[in-house]
Amino acid sequence: MQPALSPSALARLRQPRPYPAVSLLMPTHRREPDRTQDPVRLRNLLADAKKQLEADPAVTRERRNDVIQQLERATADLDLVHAEDGLVIFAAPGEHEVWYLGRSVPERVVLSDTYLTRNLVAARAAERTFWLLAVSADRVTLWNGGPDRVVEERRAGFPLTRSLQDPDAEPRGQQQIGDVPSTFRDEASRLWLRDADNALGRVLDAEPRPLYITGETAALALLREAGTAARNATAIPHGGLAHGTPEAVWQAIQPVIAAEEEKEVASVLADLEKARGRKEFAAGVDEVWQEANAGRLRLLAVEENYRLTVRDDGDHLIPAESTDLDARDDIIDEIVEQALETGADVRFVPDGTLDETQHIAGALRY
Repeated sequence: MQPALSPSALARLRQPRPYPAVSLLMPTHRREPDRTQDPVRLRNLLADAKKQLEADPAVTRERRNDVIQQLERATADLDLVHAEDGLVIFAAPGEHEVWYLGRSVPERVVLSDTYLTRNLVAARAAERTFWLLAVSADRVTLWNGGPDRVVEERRAGFPLTRSLQDPDAEPRGQQQIGDVPSTFRDEASRLWLRDADNALGRVLDAEPRPLYITGETAALALLREAGTAARNATAIPHGGLAHGTPEAVWQAIQPVIAAEEEKEVASVLADLEKARGRKEFAAGVDEVWQEANAGRLRLLAVEENYRLTVRDDGDHLIPAESTDLDARDDIIDEIVEQALETGADVRFVPDGTLDETQHIAGALRY
C-alpha cells in the first residue's frame, strides 16, 4: 500500500509549483484483458505531454528538458501490473510523484502552476481507510486498512515486541509467539502497552481515522487503562492477529467493517430524509453542484461508482459526451472537492442506494 492520501500530503501537493507542473491522469485496469491496453495508453499520454511542453512558448528549453526527465523517471518506476483503477503522475522541475488510486480518473494531461488534485481528493474521501491495532502478550502491530485489504504499518516504532522470558526485560526485545493473558496483570505489561498507546497516538495525530483494536480481552482492557489513544476504539476480541498474516487479519476485520458501513449508510439515508422534510435537500448533479458552489452543503452523499460527463451551459450542467467541447469528465470529483473545501461531510454509499435522487444528494446547512 502506497503512502496514504493524508491531509498533509494533499496540502503539500496543492502548493504552487514553478511552471510547468504537469498532471497526467489515466484510468487503469486491475485485470486482463483490459490491463494490456494500459502501457499503450500511457505511452500515448506521455507523448501528448511532451508535445504540449514543446509547443508551449512559456516553457524554456531547460525547464522542458527537466520536466520531461521527471516524467521519464516517474514512468520508469511504474508498476502497472499492480495498478488499481486510476493512475496519477505529477511532474514539475526537480520533482515527480506517482499515485495509484482505487477510483477511476478521466484521461488527461494538464500543464499549470499547480497539480490537478481534485481526483486525489475524491479518491481519499472514498477510501474508507482505518487503523487496526493488534495486541498480544509479546507483540503489538498496527495495520493500515482500506476497502479490500490491510497492510502492516511500520512507523512510530511499530511493531513493538518484547520477550516473555524475563519479566524485567526491556519492553522491546526478542519476539516470542503466543498470547499469554496472565502477563497482562503486571506493571511491565502496563508500561509496555502505554508505549504502544503513545505510539498509536502519534499516528492518529498525523492521520486521524476510525480505529479498531483486537486481541485477548485482558489485553484490550489493560490497553485502554494504560493510555488514551485506544480508549474509544471499536474492540474486536480475537487473539493471535498480532502475529497474523494480512489475509488472516483482513478475514477477521472484514465482517466488522461491513457491519459498520451498513450502519453508516442507514445513518446517511436517515439524515437525507430529515433534510428533505425540512426542505433543506438537494438531488441530482446539477442541483447539488449549484449548492456545493454556494457553500451550502452540510452533507454530500454519492454512490461509489457514479461518474458523469457534463457541459456547463452557463446556468446548468447538462449531460455530454467526453469528446464534446468543454466537456467535464470528472464533475463528480469536482463536486466532492468543492464540498470538502466548504466543510461538508462527504459520504460514499453503495451503488443503487440513491437511485431515487439520481445517484447523488445533499443536505443543506440552511
